[in-house]
Amino acid sequence: MTQDVETSRAAGEPSVPGSRARRVPTSRASRASRDARRPRGRRGRGRRKAPQPGKTVFKVIAASLLSLAMATGVGVVLVYNNWNNNLKREDVSTLLSNRPAKEQVAGPSEPLNILVMGSDTRAGKGNGIDGEAGGGLSDTTILFHLSANREFAYGISIPRDTAVMRPECKRKGGGVVPAAGGYEKWNAAYAVGGPSCTIQQFEQLSKIRVDKYVVVDFNQFKDMVNALGGVEVCIPEDIDDNDHDIHLKAGTREIKGNEALAYVRVRYRVGDGTDTQRTRRQQAFIGSMISKALSADMLARPDHLIGFMNAATSSLQTDFKSIAQMADLAVTARGTGADNIKFVTTPWAYSDKVSGGIEWTPEVLKLWQLVRKDKPLTPEFLKDALSAGDKPDGTASAGTPGGPSGTTSGSASGSASNSPSGTASNGATNGKPGQTPTQDNGLSTSGREQAGLCT
Repeated sequence: MTQDVETSRAAGEPSVPGSRARRVPTSRASRASRDARRPRGRRGRGRRKAPQPGKTVFKVIAASLLSLAMATGVGVVLVYNNWNNNLKREDVSTLLSNRPAKEQVAGPSEPLNILVMGSDTRAGKGNGIDGEAGGGLSDTTILFHLSANREFAYGISIPRDTAVMRPECKRKGGGVVPAAGGYEKWNAAYAVGGPSCTIQQFEQLSKIRVDKYVVVDFNQFKDMVNALGGVEVCIPEDIDDNDHDIHLKAGTREIKGNEALAYVRVRYRVGDGTDTQRTRRQQAFIGSMISKALSADMLARPDHLIGFMNAATSSLQTDFKSIAQMADLAVTARGTGADNIKFVTTPWAYSDKVSGGIEWTPEVLKLWQLVRKDKPLTPEFLKDALSAGDKPDGTASAGTPGGPSGTTSGSASGSASNSPSGTASNGATNGKPGQTPTQDNGLSTSGREQAGLCT
């Protein structure tokens, strides 16, 4: 017995010219004969395909986009093209010279070094939150290193007040910017030549090749936070900076909008008031953002996902070719996990080479070597690290080993600098009686206090 799959049409309904009805077997004998002709693995109902966890994130994103398209009538292609059009793509590789070679390492993928620059421009609606002038400098510089095996990643912050000898570089349009005649602050390179001069400076001083770069401004950052529905922070004490009209109440809660932007920008009336400790708060905030973005709730909400991608790509300056290339990188990094994403600061000491500046200590050479060799952070750097999986209140996440170890924050090899002010390279007091113990894996309690983070 067979059944025409198109006989569901009403009796007497005329057939479509040229159409042929496909007939499928419906009797038990016919189905048995059909199954006998199939390969063994496909007989009957067939074997269920083994799950592929690697594609889970990609499938959720695709399903979310499809759901949105079906619900609103907006095509997935239009959404994708909108994200691509948001990108301000600028390849600066032709402006770079004397680039360091990338060392070959073992792994299923290639290790990636992405230099992220946060422009401090106050131009544009919503960027003048703190009343400062900005000047178009790179307020934040972080090198993100993603391992070849995609099992670990870390971000290395370079404080903007770091004293360096800026090398010669080329700006957009081909103009040559002469090398500095003396020490300048790190962020001066962005002011004189934009991303290309900052990349040139980083590569020449670290001997690390940059694979990709990204530039984010204040307003774009704020929109990303809003799209996430807010990011959780813990503020130990009320912050009242009347000079810059920044007022934040103490407590653990999610913040967004101008409040979030004010938090990452505030420097005075919190912690010890230094730029290096503001860098610590920015690291903690970015870590909390990553944790929120990776959460199941985020992936399950198409509206949040679309909003976040719109905000993340809006006017984004980068040399990534497309959203697809960025998404492919995200998928390959899916297994890293928030607890395996660390944030550290280049080892430093106070310096009089520039006004209110700092300078790198010799330990920075060890840090650059780890990046070049694609190695995880060693204990001397991990003890001062913040994790994307850490809780805002200062307690370690479930995946972070260790607790109070009884070692002081300046006790690990290479952690203390010969600072004229008597401070350790992580900004914590070095060797003072009664110093708060640190954790085996994380920033010390005293270090969190100085940064204005909860302990």
